[in-house]
Amino acid sequence: MNDEPLTAEPLNAGPSVRRYRAGDRDAVYGICVDTAEAGQGGRGLYSTDDLVPDIFAGPYLALEPRHAYVLDDGAGRAAGYVIGTADTRAFIAAYRDQWLPLLRARYNPPPAVPVTRQDQRLVAMFNPERMMRPEFAEHPAHLHINLRADCRGAGHGRALIETFLSSVAADGAASCHLGVRAANTAARAFYARLGWRPLEVREAGHGLFLVKSTASS
Repeated sequence: MNDEPLTAEPLNAGPSVRRYRAGDRDAVYGICVDTAEAGQGGRGLYSTDDLVPDIFAGPYLALEPRHAYVLDDGAGRAAGYVIGTADTRAFIAAYRDQWLPLLRARYNPPPAVPVTRQDQRLVAMFNPERMMRPEFAEHPAHLHINLRADCRGAGHGRALIETFLSSVAADGAASCHLGVRAANTAARAFYARLGWRPLEVREAGHGLFLVKSTASS
C-alpha cells in the first residue's frame, strides 16, 4: 500500500489533500466528535467522547485505510477528512468480524428497548447491517466527510470527495452513496453542486440519501 501523500507539498504550503496516516487518528476522532450531533458537537454527551468516532470514524481507519484521506492544514495536522469503503457489504462483514469484538471490550451492548441517547448510539454501533439498504445495491461505495469550521467554503470538501471517488473507482466501485439530514439544506445544496442526486429509499426517516457515479469524479 502506498502511504505517501497525494501531493508532495512542503510544510506550511497551505491546505492540501493527502492520504491518512496512523498519526492522524486523534485529529480525525476530534473532528468527528466536534462535528457530531448535526454540527453542534458531541463532547460530554456520552460516557466517552470516543463513542461517536468509534462508530463513524474508527472502523474505516482500521479496516479501509486505503480509502481514508485528510485535509492537511499545511503543517502536518489533519483539518478534515473523508473516509469510507468501495464495498459496503464487504465492509459490514469486516466490521462484524474485526471491529465489533474490539467494541464489545469497551461498551456494553444496548438494552432491548433503547431509552437514552447513548442507548440509541449503541444500537447503531452493534448493528452494522444498518448501513446497507436494498436500494444501495447499484451504489456499493459510501463515504463520510467532515471539516473543521474554519476550513469550509474554500473548495476543500470538493477536493476530498473527488479524491475519495477516484480512490473507490480504482477498486471497482461504479457509484457511491451517502446520507445527509433532510433538514440540512446547506449540505444538500453543497452536494447538489457536486452532482449528487437523491436516491429514493424506503423508511429513510429524517435522512436523505444521495448517489453519484465515480466515473464523473
